[in-house]
Amino acid sequence: MPPKTLIDPFGRTVDYIRVSVTDRCDFRCVYCMAEHMTFLPKAELLSLEELEQVCRNFMALGTRKIRLTGGEPLVRRNIMHLIRNLGSEVKAGNLEELTITTNGSQLHKMADELVDAGVKRLNISIDTLDPDRFREITRWGDLDNVLEGLEAAKRAGLAIKLNAVALKGVNEFDLGNMVAWAGDQGFDMTIIEVMPMGDIGNENRVDQYLPLSQVRAELSKRFTLTDNNFQTPGPARYVTVEETGRRLGFITPLTHNFCESCNRVRVTCTGQLYMCLGQDDNADLAKALRNGGEDGLRDAIIEAIGRKPKGHDFVISRRAPNAAVARHMNVTGG
Repeated sequence: MPPKTLIDPFGRTVDYIRVSVTDRCDFRCVYCMAEHMTFLPKAELLSLEELEQVCRNFMALGTRKIRLTGGEPLVRRNIMHLIRNLGSEVKAGNLEELTITTNGSQLHKMADELVDAGVKRLNISIDTLDPDRFREITRWGDLDNVLEGLEAAKRAGLAIKLNAVALKGVNEFDLGNMVAWAGDQGFDMTIIEVMPMGDIGNENRVDQYLPLSQVRAELSKRFTLTDNNFQTPGPARYVTVEETGRRLGFITPLTHNFCESCNRVRVTCTGQLYMCLGQDDNADLAKALRNGGEDGLRDAIIEAIGRKPKGHDFVISRRAPNAAVARHMNVTGG
């Protein structure tokens, strides 16, 4: 009999999966991708039906929360089929939460449909409210379109948290205005250190890297930031912005390793299970499913969790300016 919960070698219960449904994206953010990306052949991706099988087998092993990511998950063709099927499990009480990380580009036309499917919360990646800098960071993005999508999601009743990657010399002086705007809109917000993943072309991660200790110190000149004990399944540490009453999270993979309470794993759009974002060890769930059926899939998941490492080894320095892991975040899933 398989276990009802997944416990890793360090006693952590793994009950949260992030599933990348596609490596494709309609943006080319400078910290995530090279401008001219070569995407995976579509034939290498798990079908929507296979992605659902993976999710359901994780649920049978105790998973309570699922996040769909990408790339940009909402650009995958027929993605609402998977969202509706998993959302029905939320409605039935078999899954605690189904959330989506998105760049917001599709929300102006999909927000109501997501709510109907059972999605209650979104993480929306937006790094600045300055239209020119937004275009500079995303290369292809349109800020007005994203803001329209944010308004549609808010109107539909979706809870929204903004994610902003701190980029030295690019958006570091925009973050205070974003915190104030998020408060006005009733949104929580998380600021993230740039992560050394994948070749990003001519961009240099050492030049991009901005420690969040500096960001917090700068924000503290404008806002009263009070530490609180709020926790989500993610790695953020939260403060309350007293002036707005909203939560502000800091994700610090470089200045403060967040691995001690890690309860999550990631499944790529090709079916590779990564037990740690910052390590290369993985399990081929696609092969296990296609060769061994659901029994083989479940055995592969259990075996892989038994190899989950204690933490990652991210570092960015002039001596180590290259990616800590070769795969891009859009393949692994945010």
